[in-house]
Amino acid sequence: GLFGVPELSCPEGFQEAQDKALQESEQLVQKACSTPPGPETVMIFDQLSDSLCRVADLADFVKVAHPDFAFREAAEEACRNIGTMVEKLNTDVELCQSLRRLLADETAMSSLDPETRRVAELFMFDFEISGIHLDEEKRKRAVDLNVRILDLCNEFLIGTHIPNKIDKHVLPEHIRYNFTAEGNYLRVAGLHADCPDDLVREAAYKIFLHSNTQQLARLEELLASRNNLAQLVGYDTFAHRALQGTMAKNPETVRQFLEKLSEQLSKRTQKDFEMMTKMKMKLNPHNAMLMPWDHPYYSGVLRAERYNIDPGLYCPFFSLGACMEGLNSLFSQLLGISLYAEQTKRGEIWSEDVRKLAVVHETEGLLGYIYCDFFQRPDKPHQDCHFTVRGGRLKENGEYQLPVVVLMLSLPNSARGAPTLLSPGMMENLFHEMGHAMHSMLGRTRYQHVTGTRCATDFAEVPSILMEYFANDYRVVNQFARHYKTGQPLPKNMVSRLCESKKVCAAADMQLQVFYAVLDQIYHGKHPLKKSTTEILKETQEKVYGLPYVPNTAWQLRFSHLVGYGAKYYSYLMSRAVASMVWKQCFAQNPFDRAMGERYRREMLAHGGGKEPMLMVQGMLQKSPSVEDFVDALVSDLDHDFETFIMDS
Repeated sequence: GLFGVPELSCPEGFQEAQDKALQESEQLVQKACSTPPGPETVMIFDQLSDSLCRVADLADFVKVAHPDFAFREAAEEACRNIGTMVEKLNTDVELCQSLRRLLADETAMSSLDPETRRVAELFMFDFEISGIHLDEEKRKRAVDLNVRILDLCNEFLIGTHIPNKIDKHVLPEHIRYNFTAEGNYLRVAGLHADCPDDLVREAAYKIFLHSNTQQLARLEELLASRNNLAQLVGYDTFAHRALQGTMAKNPETVRQFLEKLSEQLSKRTQKDFEMMTKMKMKLNPHNAMLMPWDHPYYSGVLRAERYNIDPGLYCPFFSLGACMEGLNSLFSQLLGISLYAEQTKRGEIWSEDVRKLAVVHETEGLLGYIYCDFFQRPDKPHQDCHFTVRGGRLKENGEYQLPVVVLMLSLPNSARGAPTLLSPGMMENLFHEMGHAMHSMLGRTRYQHVTGTRCATDFAEVPSILMEYFANDYRVVNQFARHYKTGQPLPKNMVSRLCESKKVCAAADMQLQVFYAVLDQIYHGKHPLKKSTTEILKETQEKVYGLPYVPNTAWQLRFSHLVGYGAKYYSYLMSRAVASMVWKQCFAQNPFDRAMGERYRREMLAHGGGKEPMLMVQGMLQKSPSVEDFVDALVSDLDHDFETFIMDS
């Protein structure tokens, strides 16, 4: 069966697995309600969470990645049913009472260790978000709003990807071939950001981002419903609710962080825009005003002109085998961990090119499994991501339930006999996703509810972004990057130039991220919104980003991150700031420092989400960073490395 789960040898098995989980959860609910308050209460809640997550997490992966439609459909159905059960449990008054009895019992609470106390509070937080403390009528409203929000999220997400059509006669004949023809119409499915023809990019921008009444109505209802739910359960705004338990803690801190970062970036961003404008004038003297569809294209042109980074020159040095060896060697030096390829049993994997790795510590033994689903195939989503399939936890019999994760990439299939070669970007993504996987393997918590990457959103990206710093360090790269034919190492100046090329227009790129994050905060801030979402977009774009708003466009209707990262889009920037500080302070001097690796495991990875994120950062940096520290870390990363600069000049 899939992942070694016997029921899942066929799609129908999902029904069986799900029925078993639902049955088990009913018994655990009864047990929780009849147990006197104490550590056992938390343990039962975690077992309950585990029995449902074991099916839901696995199904979450299968529904997007399994090549067989019947499996995908069965998994989708299981996700829905488990989701309904979770909603039901989150509004089960008797179940909540059993936890409340514990939280109200001072003697019982003082006997709990900090991790158990935090897990108890997190479970309570889930109840409160569902409006458990409200009277029956309001509670029903909270459930209805939750269901509506889920539907709106799905509809909005689909809407962000739907192409727009336009009568082909509207476009000049010489650019029509760039778009897919459908009868008299042309289909525009994206921004064509890399197209050298300014007119094509302009047309794609104006057509693809053209406002759409239905999608606009969905977004407005989604934002209003989120706000209503947050206020119903006792928060000022949805952002206040979403940021509880995060590193930032509240919207005020996020606003301060984004404002200060914007201030620090403004001169550099201006400079970047001036360079892009000059380049545009050079290539297109008739129309030199820099527009939003120019930024990604001209920053790429400047990068290529200044550093001439041809991925084709790098690929031969980054064969997949060499990169995996590099990761293995790094983990072994830093953490005493090795990756071993395991034989899989029949029916355990969903595609024959999936590889299973055992993660083994030199003294602690087997820590868990990583399934590597690295190659493109029809119907497989084109995204790099990490899935938790089973969370780690301490079982009742004293054994540890080993974590199981999947790393999904979209690497090209190699030609027969030749190894798979990665571009520098793919290599960095592999390191990034492996950072998540190591967090899952080493976040060996007692409770499954806070295992590995089940932690605050603005902390979750720290381990993965930190791995990008390792991937861009010559000392690390030099250990594994070898030409697959000649065995020759990758020259140092090629690595330095690659790193420096990433800093070209990096301030403007970061400013764009700040703009998205600010927009997300306003949308999830005080309601009713003072203006329409499009007017807010126009105002924020001109104030925070600096390139003009284009009439009749509504970029926010393509902002798919509003679904999964509502009020938390800033997380990526804040995680990068922390990763940068950890790198500079702990690993920049020696990226193989075992003592630092152990400190990193002990202070940051080991707790999963079982400890307040800011306390983990303090433990690692041995000081409490301020908002200014975060901003300085991000901005100092934009400075050019003097030595490379001189060498290249």
